[in-house]
Amino acid sequence: MSEDVVVERRGRAGIITLDRPEAMNALTHEMVRAVLAALEAWRDEPAIETVVLQGAGDRGLCAGGDVVGLRRAILDGELEGTRAFFRDEYRMDAAVARFPKPVVALMDGVVLGGGVGIGGHASHRVVTERSRVGFPEVTIGFAPDVGASWLLSRPAAGRVGAWMALTGQPVGAAAALRAGLADHHVPSDRLAELVGRLEHEDAGTAIAALATSPAPGPGDDVPAAFDEPIVERVLAALDAGPDADRETAELIRTKSPSGLRVAAEARRRGAELPSLEAALAQELRIVAHAITTHDLVEGIRAQLVDKDRAPRWQPATLAAVTDDVVDAYFAPPPGGDLDLPTPSPTARSAS
Repeated sequence: MSEDVVVERRGRAGIITLDRPEAMNALTHEMVRAVLAALEAWRDEPAIETVVLQGAGDRGLCAGGDVVGLRRAILDGELEGTRAFFRDEYRMDAAVARFPKPVVALMDGVVLGGGVGIGGHASHRVVTERSRVGFPEVTIGFAPDVGASWLLSRPAAGRVGAWMALTGQPVGAAAALRAGLADHHVPSDRLAELVGRLEHEDAGTAIAALATSPAPGPGDDVPAAFDEPIVERVLAALDAGPDADRETAELIRTKSPSGLRVAAEARRRGAELPSLEAALAQELRIVAHAITTHDLVEGIRAQLVDKDRAPRWQPATLAAVTDDVVDAYFAPPPGGDLDLPTPSPTARSAS
């Protein structure tokens, strides 16, 4: 069991706490394995009626995967171990989605990338006024994963899904609820009370007693330009709009051109996939190729290592990202595709 995950039983609830607050609870392979082990242990344990997922500290549930460690592993040539991490992470995401008991994810504060993966597929997703839910992957030369090609392609997500995928910007509680990324809003100062109630009440009753309507926040007013299916057309529509739209276009142009094209294509394909599990299998293909590319290592360097915020992308422009470049991200990965059980008709991914 990882020392960065605290697993405990309180009354009728099993509590999983990501306990790496100095790194905003960024996920390591050991943490992923610990969460998987806890879910497996509680699946058929009659004393556990509800599972709670939460993050330690005051900054949020989880800022995603440990991408600095990921970069180090790639540079050290540890590609097999890196692929194994993502296989297990995606298995964890699917395990949360199809868990046979209520899973309450406290998506407070920062919930980015892998944080959405662990929380965004739960049966009861709770956001707060502090929530910032997003997929920043295009900023580091990658594309949204952990089920994003499923979540962001659902009809409810609409143009918000495209905005999140292409800008890397997070949404607040209200937009997360409308986009189908969350189910309930509870004030952050009442989360401890909610956990206490879950020790002896069912999830629906406990949440209903504390739920409120969220205030407006980020992602509430996404331009119609994001209805366009192609990145260049999104940019053209933004360029023709007001100053705020043109600023958004300039923000997008700072992202990895390959990441942008792959993100748009993954979302397009995701809309046609039958389940979250199929989307996760698609995303394993994407990440297995991404870890062999220049952009992922360079993006992490620019944002999180040297922090010069000046990535040198290759290819450097959208026009240079050919169909062959994009198609390489969707080729079968070394070791074969991700093999996950077929979801049940009642799983969130089948809805």
